Amino acid sequence: MIKIETVAPDAAIAAKIVRDYMVDVASRWYRRPATNEEVDQALRDEPYEDLQGLTGVLLVAVEGGRPLGCAGVRFLGNVAELTKVFTLPSYRGRGVGSQLLRAVEQACRERAVGTLRLDTRAALAEACAMYERNGFERVDAFSDEPYSDRWYSKTLEASVQ
Repeated sequence: MIKIETVAPDAAIAAKIVRDYMVDVASRWYRRPATNEEVDQALRDEPYEDLQGLTGVLLVAVEGGRPLGCAGVRFLGNVAELTKVFTLPSYRGRGVGSQLLRAVEQACRERAVGTLRLDTRAALAEACAMYERNGFERVDAFSDEPYSDRWYSKTLEASVQ
């Protein structure tokens, strides 16, 4: 059974799945297997230690103690930015990413966040398709991230008590 857990960014399970994410993303960027040095640099370029407390949340999909995927969210007032969304390739197509998105949306609702947005790349086709299936709409660029060429946003309905 897959469980979604909130984890501290410095937890071993977080480091493992976020590194797997960076290996995947960097390898796609370079169109070849990324080196350890390239992955280490990507981790320095995209820190995630703020995904805790008042500034964010890091969620990890876990089965049998093994991390299968992750999703982070940064809280920026009434807007939250999705980051580090990833599912291990062998688990894609099983709904893990959608489970993570629903958990992120719930975390946003609990903090009265009305809009969830993200930037990504068209080359991450599986991710783009998942966002669109889950109600995200393409919007104009809201950041100048050098690795992004696609932006999405979703208005969140208030949680029903």
